[in-house]
Amino acid sequence: PAAAPPAAAAPGLEAAAGVRDPRLAAVLRAHWDATMARWPTFATAIGDHRFDDRLPDPSAEAEAAFAALEDALLEQALAIDPAALHPDDALTRALFVDELRRAASTRVCRFGDWSVSPRDNALVIAFGLPDDHPLAGPDDAARLLRRLEALGPAVDAAAARLRAGAEAGRVAPAETLRRTVEQLDAALLDPAPLRGLSARAVPGLNGDAAAAWSAAVAAVVDAGALPALGRYRDTLRDDILPRGRPEPQAGVRFIPDGDACYAALVQSYTTLPLTAEMVHLSGKLAIASVHAELRALGPRAVGEGDLQALFTRLREDPELRFSTEAEVEAHARAALAAAEAAAPRAFGRLPATRCEVRPIPAHEAPFTTIAYYKQAVPGPQGTPGIYYINTWAPESRPRFEASALAFHESVPGHHLQIAVARELPDLPAFRRYQDATAFVEGWALYTERLADELGLYATDLDRLGMLSFDAWRSARLVVDTGIHHQGWTRAQAEAWMLENTPLAANNIRNEVDRYISTPGQALSYKTGQIEILALRAQAQAALGPAFSLPAFHDHLLSAGALPLPALRARMEAWIAAQRPPEAP
Repeated sequence: PAAAPPAAAAPGLEAAAGVRDPRLAAVLRAHWDATMARWPTFATAIGDHRFDDRLPDPSAEAEAAFAALEDALLEQALAIDPAALHPDDALTRALFVDELRRAASTRVCRFGDWSVSPRDNALVIAFGLPDDHPLAGPDDAARLLRRLEALGPAVDAAAARLRAGAEAGRVAPAETLRRTVEQLDAALLDPAPLRGLSARAVPGLNGDAAAAWSAAVAAVVDAGALPALGRYRDTLRDDILPRGRPEPQAGVRFIPDGDACYAALVQSYTTLPLTAEMVHLSGKLAIASVHAELRALGPRAVGEGDLQALFTRLREDPELRFSTEAEVEAHARAALAAAEAAAPRAFGRLPATRCEVRPIPAHEAPFTTIAYYKQAVPGPQGTPGIYYINTWAPESRPRFEASALAFHESVPGHHLQIAVARELPDLPAFRRYQDATAFVEGWALYTERLADELGLYATDLDRLGMLSFDAWRSARLVVDTGIHHQGWTRAQAEAWMLENTPLAANNIRNEVDRYISTPGQALSYKTGQIEILALRAQAQAALGPAFSLPAFHDHLLSAGALPLPALRARMEAWIAAQRPPEAP
């Protein structure tokens, strides 16, 4: 079929919305358009369909070209005098500069040369295409076919880059690679997400045209995409896995420039000038605090005050586990519904975009974490936010953690915060979609305790789940820095988490593999939560009876996800403005 005309960008993705200065607006438009072209599947996922016939270019050359463009745009932004800007533009400029500087600082990691895991590999990208790609008419169908035709070459290019990285001594840990190969083996035996595309109906495509499109999709999947994924699997198994980092070298410090990489990631993910040593100590202090709470609540909840006896009970009592996949999903839906009903008591502004619950796809479930959130696309033609819950092996899924998990991923956690950001008027697109991870994940962790204030935990056992999750995120500060800065092995990290958290062993194994393959990201949760809690305490102390929790939350969320220093400056200005005037 002929190539389809390009689609338009979705409403609400204006790169320079609300920006007054024309120079800054031009820089933001250039960067946003380049970012969408660089990451076309992300563009599709957020409703920008201009590049729906493309896939990301995994080559080092494409990465270098984008880096050079970002450097040039950073220089242009720095040349704009912030003192001459409206305060809103000055904040936007500062956030843009911060985002590009953080991106530049982590280039030393060269992730494209080596980073591969069950959560991030060519299979995940390929099998995810059907979920995001629209099929509302013949033009969409034509663009999807072009994207599928590009899949084989893109997968081969990703494999070639991993081979080059391994030659240069940059390679993932052997155990992470082994798990990824196992995932690919299973998925290639049943590639339903791709093969099923040819059976999908396309509005406006009927008769011979529909049959021709289905045949073309089936041919390109069977002759191009699936053989390429097979070659990719073979590359991982035969070329990369034998060179994989051995068990004593799980951390990123054991690749070239690894120490510089991790130092940059610590600051990028926390958005603070922290060292790995500072974060490690912070984690030990946090875990001690949560342990004290667990000891206090354990006797009331399950009759156990000894920490290790409590952990054993929470891990091993079959009565505390789900029995079926349907039970796991039903509990997630009920928790979301209860949180949506309670949210107006703590928020003045709520998202118009709804949230749905779905099971994690079968090809991912055995290899990934317990849940994740997929962002909504606002607007009349948009899509809901999706809380993906892992229903695989339900007998390993604790009931007592299920409520805290739902509140974190959906409402009042990720869905509420991210959907509100997407719906904010007069913010440039990069600020609506900015991934200041310490804010995003810190907020979601903060809301697990906020849910208790809203009466959403029915029992003390549910509150134990809340504390279990806080222990988990506190432990991340210790374990992530232990692996990547201090040189811990995978076994050391798993043993430390078993001793210090009630998490089930299977969750710990997947979690530790995640920390190993995504260094630094796990530091953002507790770091952000600590800062949000500190700002709330500061506001309550300063305002006394005048403090309004909905007003505090609404202002906190009203500028998108901010780096923590910018968040503190903004909230302290708000606190000062809320203070009642001094009596004469």
